[in-house]
Formats: sequence, C-alpha cells, structure tokens
Amino acid sequence: MRIFLNSVTVIIGMFFGLLAYMFAYAHRKKVVHHSFSAQEGPLLGKELSVFFISDIHRRRIDNRLLKKAESYGPVDIVIIGGDLAERGVPLLRIKRNVKMLSTLGPLFFVWGNNDREIGEDAIRDLLSQHGCTILDNMNTPIKTHPLWGICGTDDPSSNNVDVEASLKDVDTYRYLIVVTHTPSLFRKVEAICRPELMLAGHMHGGQIRIGKFALHPLGQFNVSEGKAKLISNGYGTSLVPLRLGAAPESHIIKIKY
Repeated sequence: MRIFLNSVTVIIGMFFGLLAYMFAYAHRKKVVHHSFSAQEGPLLGKELSVFFISDIHRRRIDNRLLKKAESYGPVDIVIIGGDLAERGVPLLRIKRNVKMLSTLGPLFFVWGNNDREIGEDAIRDLLSQHGCTILDNMNTPIKTHPLWGICGTDDPSSNNVDVEASLKDVDTYRYLIVVTHTPSLFRKVEAICRPELMLAGHMHGGQIRIGKFALHPLGQFNVSEGKAKLISNGYGTSLVPLRLGAAPESHIIKIKY
C-alpha cells in the first residue's frame, strides 16, 4: 500500500510539474527574426522593418518584449494579425497593449475570429485612439516606404471577407504586404496576385503538441523567388493558458528592396 501511495504521489507531482512547465512555456517573450530580399538582381539599398504579432488574446505586452523587438533596430510598421482580444479580457488591458505596441511604430490591424466578442465598436474606438489603421478589406500605402502597400482582409468568421476589394488597384504599388488572420485565405489572394509578404496567425502552432501530433501544424516562414509567407504560432493562448512544443512568438521581418 505504501509503495502504491508513493507512486501516486510521484505521478501527481510529475503532472503538476508538467502543468507548471507548460504555463511558463506559454508565457515566453520570444521575438523571431526573419530577413529576405524582395527582388532578384540589384537592390535599391533600402530596408522595410516589420513587427508582426498575432493572437495576443489574454496576454499582456510588456517592456521586455518591446526591448527585444527594438534590439533589431527601428521598426517601420507594427501589424496586429487578429485576436488582439477575446471575451472576458478587460478593455483596459487591451488598451494598454495597443498603447505599448504603438511605441514601436505605426499600427495596422486585421480582425480575428475572437476580437468582436468584446464589441466591435469598443475595439474600433481604442484602436483609433492610437492612430491604428484597421484593414477592413482594403489596402493603403505605407507612408514611410511609398513603393509599398499593405492590404488586409476581414476574418471568415464575420462572413464579411472580400478578397477582391482588399486587392483593388494593388498594381499601383511596386511591393505588397497582405495580412489575413487565417492562412486559409492565402490561396484566394494568390489567385489574384503574388504579394512580397503574406502574414497570418490563428493556428497557434497547435498550441499543445505531443510529438508530431497536434490539432494544427507548427508556424512556418518560407521564402521563394523573393516572395515570403509567415504563419505565426501566435503570442497568446486560447481555452487554456498552456503550451507544449509550440512556443509563443512575435516577429521582426527585415525586407531588403
């Protein structure tokens, strides 16, 4: 009986130890650096620096994360790739997160499947307070890099996705960034044009992975012929504040052109 009780105690201890590890792992402050050239042949000697973060959910943005991002040099634009919030997250926390991100550079935002749970008007109001551009099925030039345009779609959960409207007249830009919360829209975009950079999140890298087994694949960054695609593991978590085998991440992307 004593051996049995000792075994149960060890198993329980290991279980709670694993939970503690998964909780700490889920709260890592990771900035992944990527770089590529947006064209073949001679370059113009310019560089666009993008900070991308998606799926913040309930997490707090703090100075430690910002300092890691700034360690790679000045940021030209900050892109929030959806799920800035979810039901139950205090508006003050969301507002503080947006305010902190705005210190890195001009903000752009696309809707995720959870953002409207706290009220669309509330999100629009707090984003506008910090000069954030909401990419509602639209595109706009990047002011500090006028050869570049940035385009964003609504999320499929809204039943309001209009890829064609998002890409209207994008041939006026020499280079293009397309942001969608879910990577499932990439194929629809590529049926119309081939942007230099495509960004998405949503999948959380599976969030909890047992070896190769998970609900979704890990995030990835791929470059081919001057065109890059990034699917992020995201920064926060959903359902439970735990991760395993799919580290939280944000991104600095340096694009030479």
